Amino acid sequence: MWEYPKYVSISEKKDKAQKQIEKLKKKDKGINPVIIKGKKIAETWWGIAWNKNLESYADFSNRISRGKSYVKNGFILDLKINSGEVTALVQGSGNKPYKITITMKPLSEEKWRNILNACSHKISGIEELVEGKFPKALEELFISKEKGLFPSPKEIKFNCSCPDWASMCKHVAAVLYGIGARFDEDPTLFFKLRSIDFEALLKKSVEEKMQSMLLNANKKSKRIIDDEIDISKLFEI
Repeated sequence: MWEYPKYVSISEKKDKAQKQIEKLKKKDKGINPVIIKGKKIAETWWGIAWNKNLESYADFSNRISRGKSYVKNGFILDLKINSGEVTALVQGSGNKPYKITITMKPLSEEKWRNILNACSHKISGIEELVEGKFPKALEELFISKEKGLFPSPKEIKFNCSCPDWASMCKHVAAVLYGIGARFDEDPTLFFKLRSIDFEALLKKSVEEKMQSMLLNANKKSKRIIDDEIDISKLFEI
């Protein structure tokens, strides 16, 4: 006879999660739990944009909210982002954490080429891109559903070891939000996850700066002292 699973309170789950983290760290020093310090899951542009993108799709919007309490309460024991893949451990009601794998299609070459061209001369430094400080036009392009950097539901596949039959369980939903939280710590992980050649963008930025410097090399700056000026008179020596 089927029975409802035993209710486990949030405090009990938190206690289990903390014990599991301590246990896992003894075996693997590389364990990296998701810890939300404030009220928001993400606070930087890349993290916020990631979460908003997920919530904007009807396929996800009705289910992804299930994961908010899980990520906020520290139930993601480990989350690692690699090229096109995320692996995670999430504490549920049971004693053992569930294993989650999320895979993502790489950004198409055509989209990436269009992004590179759009960024030309509009981002003065790679730091601005990482910090999410760029013109409004670029922001709109980045988050565009058709031409932007962020993935659509059909580009995301996920699997969880839990017995939940739902197409997106709360453990997967928590990890999807946890990814946004990770971008707060290191926005370059976004490019890694989407299999984007971040070095190509960096190279393009450096090349454009060099071209700009070369173009201005023959222009006399007002800050350069003319050779004919008497230095002793200038400084009243």
